[in-house]
Amino acid sequence: MINIFLQELEQEAHTTKKMLELVPVDKFDWQPHPKSMTLQRLATHVAELPGWIGMTFQTSELDFDNNPYEPEVVSSKAELMAYFQRRLEEGRQQLRQATEAQLADSWQMIEGGQVQYQATKGEVIRMAFSQIIHHRAQLGVYLRLLNIPIPGSYGPSADELISMAK
Repeated sequence: MINIFLQELEQEAHTTKKMLELVPVDKFDWQPHPKSMTLQRLATHVAELPGWIGMTFQTSELDFDNNPYEPEVVSSKAELMAYFQRRLEEGRQQLRQATEAQLADSWQMIEGGQVQYQATKGEVIRMAFSQIIHHRAQLGVYLRLLNIPIPGSYGPSADELISMAK
C-alpha cells in the first residue's frame, strides 16, 4: 500500500500543481458566495493537504480543542507554490519512512470532546487524497467562474479540447 500511496500522491501532485499555478494573486480575496472560502484560503488549503500524511503518521489523533487550526498565510504565487512543494515533500518523506504495519494503527479526529472521525491511518491517508481531489475540484470551479482556462485532471479539460481543435 505504501508504494500505491506514493504513486497516487505523485499523480495528484502533478495535477494539483498545474491548478495552483493558475491562481491569480489579484483575486485572492474573491469568493463565489459569502459562505465559501476566499480563493486565497482555498488555494492554500489545497496546497497544505499533502501535509496531512505526516500529521497522520506522527499522531494518533487531532483534537481541535487542543490544536486550533491556523492556516498558512501566503501573499504571492511564489509563496503558495513553495508552501505546496514543502507540504508535498513532507508527505513524500513520511510515506517513504512508513511501514505497512503503521497503516493499520488507529487515528481519530476530535472536536468538542467528541470523536468526529475514527479510522486506520491507511484510511486517513486515503481520505487525505480524497480531500486533495475534492478541494482541487472546488478550485477548478472558482477558476472557471473567474474565466480562467483550467487544465484537465484525468484527461483533457473542455478548455484543452477547444485549444486542440484549433
